[in-house]
Amino acid sequence: MSGIVTMSRRDFLKAGAVLGGGLIIGVHLPLGTAAGMEPPGETFTPNAFIRIGTDDSITVIVNKAEMGQGVYTALPMIVAEELEVDPSTIRVEAAPVTPAYNHAEWGIQATGGSTSVRTEWERLAKAGAAARMMLIAAAAREWKVKPDQCRAEKGFVLHRASGRRLSYGKLAERAARLKPPAEVRLKDPKEHTVIGRPVRRLDTPAKVNGTAIFGLDVAIPGMLTAVVARPPVFGAKAKIIRHDQAEKVPGVKRVIPIDAGVAVVADSFPAALKGREALAIEWDEGPLAGLDSGRQRDQYAEMAKKPGAVAARRGDPDTALKGAAKRIEAIYEVPYLAHAPMEPLNCVASVQPDRCDIWTGTQMQTGDRNAAAKITGLPPEKITLRTMFLGGGFGRRAVPDSHFVREAVQVSKAIGKPAKVIWTREDDIHGGWYRPTFHNELAAGLDAAGMPIAWRHRIVGQSIAIGTPFEGGMVKNGIDETSVEGAADSPYEIPNFLCDYHMAPAGVPVLWWRSVGHSATCFVKEGFIDELAHLAGKDPYQYRRQLLKKHPRLVGALDLAAEKAGWGKALPEGRGRGIAVHESFGSIVAQVAEVSVGTKGEIRVHRVVCAVDCGRIVNPAIIAAQMESGVAFGLSAALHGAITFKNGRVEQSNFLDYPIIRMDEMPRVETHIVRSTEKPGGIGEPGVPPVAPAVANAVFAVTGARLRTLPMTPERVLAAASGK
Repeated sequence: MSGIVTMSRRDFLKAGAVLGGGLIIGVHLPLGTAAGMEPPGETFTPNAFIRIGTDDSITVIVNKAEMGQGVYTALPMIVAEELEVDPSTIRVEAAPVTPAYNHAEWGIQATGGSTSVRTEWERLAKAGAAARMMLIAAAAREWKVKPDQCRAEKGFVLHRASGRRLSYGKLAERAARLKPPAEVRLKDPKEHTVIGRPVRRLDTPAKVNGTAIFGLDVAIPGMLTAVVARPPVFGAKAKIIRHDQAEKVPGVKRVIPIDAGVAVVADSFPAALKGREALAIEWDEGPLAGLDSGRQRDQYAEMAKKPGAVAARRGDPDTALKGAAKRIEAIYEVPYLAHAPMEPLNCVASVQPDRCDIWTGTQMQTGDRNAAAKITGLPPEKITLRTMFLGGGFGRRAVPDSHFVREAVQVSKAIGKPAKVIWTREDDIHGGWYRPTFHNELAAGLDAAGMPIAWRHRIVGQSIAIGTPFEGGMVKNGIDETSVEGAADSPYEIPNFLCDYHMAPAGVPVLWWRSVGHSATCFVKEGFIDELAHLAGKDPYQYRRQLLKKHPRLVGALDLAAEKAGWGKALPEGRGRGIAVHESFGSIVAQVAEVSVGTKGEIRVHRVVCAVDCGRIVNPAIIAAQMESGVAFGLSAALHGAITFKNGRVEQSNFLDYPIIRMDEMPRVETHIVRSTEKPGGIGEPGVPPVAPAVANAVFAVTGARLRTLPMTPERVLAAASGK
């Protein structure tokens, strides 16, 4: 599939139903073919990532899913820099599933962990440089001159002495006959004309005019639509299925038990929904039928009374605590969180005797393809998976068991026709794979000067790795590294330190959620360090700075955020500032939040200033956009987000009771980038962790109410302010 699809307006209107001035509902794709522009007959393909046509078209094949984070722009920019072309002339195509496009570190094709730029930079730069060298060599042969007498510029090769020039398209056939260079020289960063500059997103036009194809848009000839009735309690099994009324619903074709539950297959989505509503299923609800968030909280607190598996230790914190001049203890808690991407999960599959075609928005192509191969019995090379645009991912579309793809493949195999499985918003909120809930108990001791001499942090929560293919690499000595990341490796210089961990009982499906463990540990670490500063009677910014003297990059980001936010300067009456700094995914982000609190406890975040040190950068505009996105995502969780259970059932259902922040709640976000020559870090996730603690610390500055439990609801603000 072409990652960025171009269609005529007439073809666009014919492609499917159109509502309200251009909202595309379905794009009919020829069965077994890719969507969009097909490569010209004659091409120059120097490597797996670049294709240059005789028509002067330049295509970059991107092996990462585009889910709003900008990889369809940032990664082609790296190629454009070395290939000497304007990024705006590049077409983008989603990579097929094959080892050539595997993640440079993980050995599978996948997108996540804010790794796209930092793991692909060198590989794509070398791909662009190799192509440039081959094109120059082809031109030199044509002109019978030495390659060093030629140069590449804006899609042409020029001969310096004579002024002759040939376009890349004119050289494509000649270059295709040359052997790729064994070694390439990359540009010195001082020579860069593309990297480091703001470039407009290459996928924006298609997304604005409606021609970008998301998974939910896909339709193929003969396709039926399915929705699945899933268990009301995690782990429940269907005992009795009464489907006679469902089969009477007009448009319903089949009712099929599958691994996930019971699929209702119909000729339209509304018919499938009505058919599901007409199903009567009796469930054996299993061991989680009594799951209750309040009792679970008590269970976690009871576990925290005993020492856990040691994640990090130095010195003797227990002895130091006993001798401290001042001592403080606190409990911090964070809830389960759903990812809630704007585009609910969906997948189109067409299973045939000799092949299987899949269209979906996924972050884990290899896992999805392998799951389909297992279900169909076909070899992996007979499975063609096309990665569509993703309407948000945040980790939700990187599920180890590939369940939404499995559902579509199982349904298609059962009915012998193409099938499209669609999840509703309620299905998604009820569907699990949440960020785990965590209970944290902390104690710290200060010396006579107010500086910390002891820090003890106990974490209780589920592991996201148990029962997944990643368990062996992520869980060691009873510790899931993602549960303690950001806590066990806290950069604050405290001589006596302990972080231990209790792995809570499993059952609720949990998974990586944007910024993974850092989403919880940063709130705890940065909230508690603020408490120590207050106990010591010191400025929280300067207090952090003093404890981070051995970490200049952290101090640099902290200083920049404080400076740009006007730390220490007067604010309008009723407003306060809070600060937080955190390192995750190879990058450092410091944030200052400016907040006011209403008489009913409602929090209003007016401004968030972000300072970002992510090493070498590709596109500063994308960095700013990702900081804004991270703030919005983090604030939604900090102010509103919580998945809770009663009688084994999720109590939330849709955005009415699992809200995300609305436009009128969104603060002004300012992003300032620390210029750096360090290796590139991630940017999609690091903006999320500091938001919640910065806001909580600002609320304390305004009201004196210390918020240690998320979300920060008005009720919790009022309770904390009253000392309850």
